[in-house]
Order: sequence, then structure tokens, then C-alpha cells
Amino acid sequence: MSEGRGRHGQWLVVGPQAGSRRQPWRRQDAAWSKALMSLTLVVVAVAGAGLGGCSTGPTGRDVRTASDETDLDRRARVRLELAAAYFQRGQHTTALDEVKQALVAKPTYLDALNLRALIYGAMKEPVLAEESFRRALSVDADHADTLHNYGWFLCQQRRYGEAERQFLRANAQPSYREQGKTFLALGVCQARDRRLPEAEQSLMRAFELDPGSPTVAVNLSEVLYRRGEFERARFYVRRVNVSEDMVSAQSLWLAIRIERKLDQPAVMRVLGRQLSERFQGSPEVQLYEKGLFDE
Repeated sequence: MSEGRGRHGQWLVVGPQAGSRRQPWRRQDAAWSKALMSLTLVVVAVAGAGLGGCSTGPTGRDVRTASDETDLDRRARVRLELAAAYFQRGQHTTALDEVKQALVAKPTYLDALNLRALIYGAMKEPVLAEESFRRALSVDADHADTLHNYGWFLCQQRRYGEAERQFLRANAQPSYREQGKTFLALGVCQARDRRLPEAEQSLMRAFELDPGSPTVAVNLSEVLYRRGEFERARFYVRRVNVSEDMVSAQSLWLAIRIERKLDQPAVMRVLGRQLSERFQGSPEVQLYEKGLFDE
């Protein structure tokens, strides 16, 4: 589910992501991880965006135009466009090959370093991913998109304190325009760390900045549900479920669990029918049919 463009023509994308069932977590931890909708990371979308933060060509107050792009700039940009396209399609090895060629042309190409880190992360190569993030931050230590991505990577590694520091650094950058998505990532990470009051605060800030985001609303509702704030949780998830474009199996399942806590069996049945009819075969339907409301 795309959530709009970041600076330098980059996309910030969010969507559901279940927690891994292979982690040696307790059953409750696994359920909590799966309940939280998480987010993928900043994906470079360079078509028509030039070289983003690259500092080649004329300097000073002149305006950059297409004629300022050198042959190396152009070669790196084209390779990065291909790498981003392959990455979006899940062709990680091919994407990595293209991004490596972009970096041969421009070794300090920040967007390419950032994307390389994302690719390594997707390939389950955490050491290489972290090396790439650190290399990108050595080029620009205050690059908010890289800080955001690195923070989410650290959160996935369950290095929660380190992740929070990266998110806060990203949001401290004066020119950063995607603070809502970074507060969302911070809130999800805090929730995974069982810091529910802090998670609520971060997600409320994300909601203030982006009240139309269904991902923010569902995550906030989930945290409120876990805190026993059922009426408030109902308010936020209803904002999602009344919209044909935003409702999902996850949001309906959360609403069912909230109504169960509020002792509203008739509402539960209505929501259950919607879930079964609209999302047949989903894991949420299976849980509903088995009555596994606490899974």
C-alpha cells in the first residue's frame, strides 16, 4: 500500500508484514508481532528525480538541469532505476547486480548505497545490510531516509534502543518531510519492545501528522487494544473499516476482537460475515472460524 513520495523522489511504502514464526519467541510474543502491521522501507524511485542528493555538477546557486548530468551520473541513475524496479518485483539478485554497477560508476551514490542495504536485508544478509547502511551514513550522516531505513532494520534485529535513536535522528532533520512515517515505525518498534505507553505516544503523533493513513490507525488501535483501551481502539479501527478502499482482513479481525472485549456479540457476527465474505482463505478468517480470538 503506497503512502506517497519522500524527498529526492523516493517512495515510502507501508504494508502488512507478519512476524516470523521461526523466531524462538513465546507464543504471546509471536501473536503480538503478527498483530502489528509493520512497514517496508524507503525504496528509491529515481525516474525523473535526477540524482537526489548527489553533489556532482555545478555548485553554488545555479539551478541543475539535464545538461549538468555527466555520463557517470547518467549511467549510475539508469542502473539504479533498473535496480529499484527489480527490487520492487522481488528479483533481489538481479537488483543487487544492477545496484553494484551503479556504485561502480558512482561509489558515493547515496541512494544506491541505501538501496543496496535494503536488498541485502531482503536477502537475509544482516551483516552486509548493516555495512551498507553504515557506508551510506558515512557519506551523509544526517540523511533522514537512510536513518529511517537503518532504524527499521535495527528494529527487525530486535535492537530496539539503537533503532529508536536512528528514528529520532531522522525526525530531527529540518528538511525531512516524512516524519509521520518515521513516528509510525518508531511506534511499531516500541510496541514490539513491549513499551506500550511510548508506542501510543509515537503513534498518536503519527496520526496527527497523517490522519488518513490506515496503517497508522490500525497500529494505534492495536496498541490501545493491548492497553485495554477498547473504546478508543474501536474509534480508530472504525475509521479504516468504514472505507471500502482501506478495510482489510487485519482491520476487521482487530475490530472483531475489540467488540468481543466490549461484549457485543451481534456486532461481532456482522464483522465476522464481512471478514468471511471479503477475505476468504485469509489467516484471519481461519482464526475467526476456530474462535481463536487471542492468537
